Amino acid sequence: MIALDFFCGAGGLTRGLLNAGIEVVAGFDCEEDFRNTYENNNPETRFIHSDIKKLSLCDLAENIKLSFQDVLFAGCAPCQAFSKRSMSRKYGQDAGLLSEFGRLVEEALPGYVLMENVPGIAENRGQGVFQRFLRMLRKNDYLYACDTLDAKHYGVPQKRKRLVLLASKRKKPSLPKPKYGEELRPPVTVRETISHFPAIAAGESSSEVPNHIAASLTELNLERLKHTPLDGGDRRSWPEHLVLSCHKDNYQGHTDAYGRMFWDRPAPTITGRCNSLSNGRYGHPEQDRAISIREAAAIQSFPDDYVFFGSTRKSITTQVGNAVPVKMAESIGEEILRLCGS
Repeated sequence: MIALDFFCGAGGLTRGLLNAGIEVVAGFDCEEDFRNTYENNNPETRFIHSDIKKLSLCDLAENIKLSFQDVLFAGCAPCQAFSKRSMSRKYGQDAGLLSEFGRLVEEALPGYVLMENVPGIAENRGQGVFQRFLRMLRKNDYLYACDTLDAKHYGVPQKRKRLVLLASKRKKPSLPKPKYGEELRPPVTVRETISHFPAIAAGESSSEVPNHIAASLTELNLERLKHTPLDGGDRRSWPEHLVLSCHKDNYQGHTDAYGRMFWDRPAPTITGRCNSLSNGRYGHPEQDRAISIREAAAIQSFPDDYVFFGSTRKSITTQVGNAVPVKMAESIGEEILRLCGS
């Protein structure tokens, strides 16, 4: 089977599908800054810098030699506006991206369709655009399976819930069954994933490990982290003079911010701000710093030799945080191949 990866980003979905045995012939993204990461790590696949609104069937046909009936269209549109964490005003833009992916599906009618997004797209603000996408599939005689999956059930050392939809014109699909969890193998932990990386301080980088870079900390935040207990501690242990004004008067909310990860649990959801202490439980379990970009990539289940490039550090952390976890993508790819062969 061959596939086209829309909104390919740094290539997490592409790498997972390739690992499963699916030939991804091209990845499309509107961010040219992602090209070096994608192409250097997936040399068998073309990166095509393009706005999905401008893509046509002729553009897609240039990249495949088979009928669209034998192709997987994979589309994991940017989803910040649908996230429960988000206060974004980009709803219209993000909704439009899913609609454009639906347009290409309806024009090409590929044999298989894969969509991944945050669960919020099926709720509240995102429900309208998602329901339109489902109606388009039904109108064109697609059968589909759709559910919320947690990446930790597929070997990813991270609690990351995502809505996954798999559609086929040939038979009713199913989604991959969990491989880790109750009565299965224990979930992969932070310790298993990042403990082998060399120690570095806040603001330092490793000369031996690519992307092993830790963000700098102010003296005040460094002092706060030194007062945060190792292995899962949080701001509730700080002395009064270190407490943020918004957390005073016995405020109990948002205890993850400035917190440390637990060694022997999966990590919290990695985002594009995963190297910042103030944006979640992104403190290293025992070193006085936030996790490095390399550690975040490992928690996203990228292999250690998957090197990220970008014009800014923000671009690189965005690539890491927005990626589909590789091992989750691989499990989905294996299920697609099982569907094809059955």
